Amino acid sequence: MPEPVILGSEHRDEWNAFAASCPGGDVLQSWEWGELKGRGEWIPIRLALREGNEIVAGMSLLKRALPIPGKSFLYASRGPLLREWTPERLHDLLAAAKDVARKHGAIFLKVDPALTDPRIAEMLRKEGFHAAGGEDGFGGTQPRCVMTLDLHPSEDEIFNNFHQKWRYNTRLAERKGITVKTDCAKDDLRTFYDLLKVTCERDGFLVRSYSYFEDMWDLLVPRGMGKLFLTYFEDQPLGGSFNTIFGPTFTYTYGASSNEHRNKMPNHLMQWTMIRWAKANGCTLYDFRGVSPRHVDPEHDKLAGLNQFKAGFGAEFVEYVGEFDLPLSPMLYRAWTKGMPMVRDMMKRRRRAVSKEPAAAE
Repeated sequence: MPEPVILGSEHRDEWNAFAASCPGGDVLQSWEWGELKGRGEWIPIRLALREGNEIVAGMSLLKRALPIPGKSFLYASRGPLLREWTPERLHDLLAAAKDVARKHGAIFLKVDPALTDPRIAEMLRKEGFHAAGGEDGFGGTQPRCVMTLDLHPSEDEIFNNFHQKWRYNTRLAERKGITVKTDCAKDDLRTFYDLLKVTCERDGFLVRSYSYFEDMWDLLVPRGMGKLFLTYFEDQPLGGSFNTIFGPTFTYTYGASSNEHRNKMPNHLMQWTMIRWAKANGCTLYDFRGVSPRHVDPEHDKLAGLNQFKAGFGAEFVEYVGEFDLPLSPMLYRAWTKGMPMVRDMMKRRRRAVSKEPAAAE
């Protein structure tokens, strides 16, 4: 029987090595991501199952207090992680997770593994989970549908697999004088953030505070898990991307672009530069992150252009098994899920108000 343990900070490297090597290993299960969320309203808990000296299963849990005295919920973002997915191993891990949940007053456990095998969804259902998050590709907490690019082929093969128009646009950007800065320092973060605010205002998204991106930089970049790119025309910044690197995967995490010189195709050259960088630095998978599901009619899909843009680089559509909740206190869980839309709207209004504050107040 594997031994459940709560890992301390001295096990950071061991945990990351385990998480990065597992099927579906994701930066959201890294030690550093738990630290990042821990600077906000979450408390990270790293649960592992050991056989001898080896971690065989686990999940980095995020605990969030609920507006109910002594109650919380637990979220294994892109977890759980198992070296080998078997019903027995999953059962053992969840038994340990339920013990943790009881100690922390959790009324439910949320998971969303970055895996596609429907047998995994069936294993979760047999353990009492039910699907949550809806059918939207962006439904739930993390995108259910993404696009990924295999970096094993040569650079020439990857580029030649781009859509013809994408190859043309990439070369056009170079001819028009677009450049990509690949050696960004922390001083460049404000430039990226200003572009991100323009993007979010244009596309109707909420923007996180500048301090959040400072924390991302401090926790990820020094450990080789974060990388910022910026595109320029002459001395004018046109776009940028704050990306994560974990194990074999480079993830296009936050993208930003200005409203200027879009006809010079800076985003095409930036993506190609990042793809080349990722391959040159040992990554074998490029994750473009979220897209809309295939069942959505493109004529009525406001994100159809995003899907088309990512697909143009030769990326393949991937749909994960989705988000699942395990109710641990059924009555409170039902009350919370019925009230959640109201709470979510309130939180969005609060974040929207914060996003409109002057930069000096962030």
